[in-house]
Amino acid sequence: MTDHIKILKTEISKYLGSKNIYFHNKGRASLYAILKAMGVGLGDEVIIPAYTCVVVPNPIIYLGAKPVYIEIDKDNLCMDLSYLEQKINDKTKVIICQNTYGLSANVDKIVEIAKKYNLYSIEDCTHGFGGQYEGKPNGTYCDAAFYSMQWNKPFSSGIGGFMIINNDNLIESINKIEKEKLKANLSTKLNLKILFFAKKCFLNQTTYWTLLKLYRWLSKNNIVTGSSSGQEISDIKIPKKFFMDYSQTQAKEGVKNIKNLSEFLKLRKENAVIYTDFLKNHKKTYVKEDLFANHSFLKYPIFVKNRKRFFELARKHKIELGDWFNSPIHPIQNNFEKWGMFPEKYPIANFASKHVVNIPCDTKNIEKILSFLEKYLNEII
Repeated sequence: MTDHIKILKTEISKYLGSKNIYFHNKGRASLYAILKAMGVGLGDEVIIPAYTCVVVPNPIIYLGAKPVYIEIDKDNLCMDLSYLEQKINDKTKVIICQNTYGLSANVDKIVEIAKKYNLYSIEDCTHGFGGQYEGKPNGTYCDAAFYSMQWNKPFSSGIGGFMIINNDNLIESINKIEKEKLKANLSTKLNLKILFFAKKCFLNQTTYWTLLKLYRWLSKNNIVTGSSSGQEISDIKIPKKFFMDYSQTQAKEGVKNIKNLSEFLKLRKENAVIYTDFLKNHKKTYVKEDLFANHSFLKYPIFVKNRKRFFELARKHKIELGDWFNSPIHPIQNNFEKWGMFPEKYPIANFASKHVVNIPCDTKNIEKILSFLEKYLNEII
């Protein structure tokens, strides 16, 4: 029988140059394993950006530690380094930096600060696989990195995640933790096959918004295997099947999709240039050209005046918009204190979460999106 996991590992190695690759059912499980191997536990603190997904603080909390949020830089939507060192204390154990929308920013400086204080560093590359920072692959700067293979990530295996370990001192602990993984059961594999079939046969511009809404509802209510289960976005207790292994079913889909990654990376960059020129010419907020070298443009963020109205317009015109991040810890909308988050403390992150929408960069129908943006220029900041 074909070992699709082995093939996928080989394909990923071509981008990262690493053989220390470990697969999990989701990227958040990879983060959990990394943190556990680093000895993160009760009373420890882990620094993360205040503009992220709730599945990042969740593993920190599952291990008894505390997420410490850092305000973001308005120009790159990544961690603002001017706040970093003042948040470090004797409880700090790890710093996590994030490739926001595919952009890596100040990774070398973050690693330098981590080493200065004898801390571990982790790259959140869930948006950034295939991209680079200062000529090196995303994920190769820090002690470890984790990646996502969810539906809308750089390449997809439906759901799934993996990590790479760059600090050899962590390998022994990682290997022990890997033995704790639960095996993917038959129902999970069958569930995924049905989702693959539905995506291939039914997902298009006409059905996008309807199917997206349906998928998120099914995922939230644990009816299908989705990006986030209901418990992950309503509670801070670790779900029963959280630390789960990756399957051959997922890997087979991943192998198929990673073969198109180089083509899509090129297309994303080309479209990003077009978006930037358009927004710049119309005196709107745009991604600065000096960030392009370190940006893989999984999504292109634009700022709009009224997020809800803009999504309604996109649905009307069958434009596929993304909603990352609709809160400082997406997709949480209330009870932020459970996660130790108080949005009012992070005005830039809070503003971004209320005004940023994502336009697709891997589209071959960019003229339709540009026509839409031009029609509603007054809605864009």
